[in-house]
Amino acid sequence: MNHVGKDLESRGFEFVAINSKLKKHPQFVCIDKNSQYFFVIVRVVMLPDNPNNYDVVWMETFKNHAKEKDAKVLYAGVGIGNPKGDQLPVFLNEDYLIEYNGIQVIDSNLN
Repeated sequence: MNHVGKDLESRGFEFVAINSKLKKHPQFVCIDKNSQYFFVIVRVVMLPDNPNNYDVVWMETFKNHAKEKDAKVLYAGVGIGNPKGDQLPVFLNEDYLIEYNGIQVIDSNLN
């Protein structure tokens, strides 16, 4: 979440709320300079799984929630792994691999 938070800050977002509890969404509620609210979903997976994939059915439910609150939805997938092997765990304060391709806008108008 730190990588995503820094990315959001660099893009000029202001944090309204941050939720770091597991399985609680959104992790970030932000506003931009135009006072538009954004719900940011962060999903962390273990590499080699693809962090850019998400549950489309669940996302539709979440997009409906965002519409009710006049918010836009952003998605940030983050993959982490142990540089010594895919099957090894990642430990705090040790080197790790990260795959982060930035923020994806989830368009709520398509469906």
